[in-house]
Amino acid sequence: MTTALRGRRVAILATTGVEQVELERPRDAVLAAGATADLVSLEPGTIQAMNGDIDKADSFPVDKVVDDVSPADYDALLLPGGTVNADTLRQHAAAVRFAGEFVRAGKPVGVICHGPWVLVEADVVRGRTLTSFPSVRTDIRNAGGRVLDEEVVVDERLVSSRDPGDLPAFCDAIVERFAASGGETGA
Repeated sequence: MTTALRGRRVAILATTGVEQVELERPRDAVLAAGATADLVSLEPGTIQAMNGDIDKADSFPVDKVVDDVSPADYDALLLPGGTVNADTLRQHAAAVRFAGEFVRAGKPVGVICHGPWVLVEADVVRGRTLTSFPSVRTDIRNAGGRVLDEEVVVDERLVSSRDPGDLPAFCDAIVERFAASGGETGA
């Protein structure tokens, strides 16, 4: 366990349909580095995670509702994938606003797989370079972003990866980028 993220607060924005491994592995990486993490979702209760978008996995308790929090409460944001998760989040105005405000404020964001759909909807990928699951790439390009097909892409404080196979590199990169950003909440 390192202490690179001691005192940092990380929001994990997800809802039912989140890809379980893309929620758990990055969460565990930031916790192991000393951060605290809240699962922020659309409503209280629990969310149902999935394996491969189609098989039910575990349920996770929601810590905070997106309508009740602000990016000012956190130092960094994680946006896991899962097709249904990302598609649902991008249709929820408060979730889109929450994610977009992190990018506009220059706070670090880690996003993987289908998660960039939320950033596309927030109109914060224009002029940025990132990667994603292949089916999201046209949306990124159409929103003015540049896409690379690499396991991890770092564009300033935006860290992105393609899919669960990239999780080792993604987790290392988010811990490094979140640590380099400094603690901005004062927590």
